[in-house]
Amino acid sequence: MTVPPMSMPKPMIVAIDGPAGSGKSTLARLLAARYGLAFLDTGLLYRAVARRLVDAGYRCDDPDAAVAAAGAITTADLESPHLRGEGIGNGASMVAAIPRLRAALLPVQRRLAAQGRGSVVAGRDIGSVVLPETPFKFFVTAGLEERARRRFEELRRRGEAPIFAQVMDELAERDRRDESRAIAPMAVAEGAIVVDTSAMDVKAALAAVVAEIERERVRETGSTITGQQP
Repeated sequence: MTVPPMSMPKPMIVAIDGPAGSGKSTLARLLAARYGLAFLDTGLLYRAVARRLVDAGYRCDDPDAAVAAAGAITTADLESPHLRGEGIGNGASMVAAIPRLRAALLPVQRRLAAQGRGSVVAGRDIGSVVLPETPFKFFVTAGLEERARRRFEELRRRGEAPIFAQVMDELAERDRRDESRAIAPMAVAEGAIVVDTSAMDVKAALAAVVAEIERERVRETGSTITGQQP
């Protein structure tokens, strides 16, 4: 008698969207560690493209140069310590508004997200465009002033000398650009749960998201997901 092959479990994919400084990347990393999943920060793809453009002397809103730079991205680019900082963050926001570039990176993001047991994916349009079918969708946000305070402290810890008003203005501009771009604007995806972290520490935010994931898992399968406690 032929024994049918065992079906592989479906990858678990958690989408974490939200504006800069909301804490989404920190939260996504913790979720990935808790559930034994990969962590994918899609913002790094756009930052890596922006970094290549800046280093080569191109404008970050140059479509041809951006698509060419994306085609040359390697793992080393994503691991570069020079992807952080407000300058590259603003460049990444400009790069992300280029339709041809977003189209080129879309299949890459989907392929990376579905590898192995799955992943926790952080970005601006993960639940709405990149991975809309996942049942685990969250939009993590916080007030502009609180996000600016967090980013200000982050920059200071890196040894930089930021000006708070300038940090807040740059975040507001990035929000405007991300929310108003013609292709895949930042928005709360259909079915996503909004988590406002303005008055939450990391532990509280993690507990809130884990509770929602477990509830959704029960609705889907009747069982909870095993993993370490938050």
